[in-house]
Amino acid sequence: MSEPVLYIVATPIGNLADLSERAREVLAGVDYIAAEDTRHSGRLLAHFNIKGQMISVHDHNERQRCEHIINLLSSGHSIALVSDAGTPLISDPGFHLVRAVREAGYRVSPVPGCCAFIAALSASGLPSDRFQFIGFLPSKSGARSQALEVLSDNAETLVFYESTHRILDSLKAMREVFGAGRYAVVARELTKTFETIHGDSLAGLIDWMEADANQQRGEFVVLVQGAEKSQDEDAIDPESERILRILAQELPPKKAAGVAAEITGYKKNRLYQLLID
Repeated sequence: MSEPVLYIVATPIGNLADLSERAREVLAGVDYIAAEDTRHSGRLLAHFNIKGQMISVHDHNERQRCEHIINLLSSGHSIALVSDAGTPLISDPGFHLVRAVREAGYRVSPVPGCCAFIAALSASGLPSDRFQFIGFLPSKSGARSQALEVLSDNAETLVFYESTHRILDSLKAMREVFGAGRYAVVARELTKTFETIHGDSLAGLIDWMEADANQQRGEFVVLVQGAEKSQDEDAIDPESERILRILAQELPPKKAAGVAAEITGYKKNRLYQLLID
């Protein structure tokens, strides 16, 4: 830890045993620890008997802290950035600081570990080859519904964070936009005593949660199965096919497909495949 580096240190999301050996070494070895909530992180450090000088870096002061932290780095100090839980910057502060430190020419080094949405995705049983992490939805109902509308046709797994106070409202908004039958998984209190991972249709999840108030408490990851592709989604409308055939009489197939794509808006590869077929 003798050189000026900003370490991005992942911390446990519940079970303290998940703090890696490397993370402990870094936290014990740096000159300063920049924390989202110094009191919360102080308890974590005390558990591992780590004594470090702490700096608060949260949503309301992050931009102001950048200059101070860069000055510390310029003086040769090493610094670790931690959030309240999980990996910093993932729905947590740190983006502005990391960008400023990199632009100032100092090294930023990740110390990987826990991340709630990755943990939930790995245990959800939903497709994980393609997914979109959304994070927290807007708190106001209108904006929340609009955000979900944009995502309604996405084919990849959708991943959200949600709080105790809004979990039911968010699930009900998803039911309205995605449909009552869309399959989803709620992962609650991951790695903690009352960890719960429950999958059902959105309608079924809402019924399950309303029937047991305990399931409405804690920190949530909500994973929603992507929209199913309709069988005729790739069908070319008759007028576009007519244009393609006319062009194909005068041009090579690839050229005809390219021109037809510009005219019709269909993808060139899809039109080319139609000609080949």
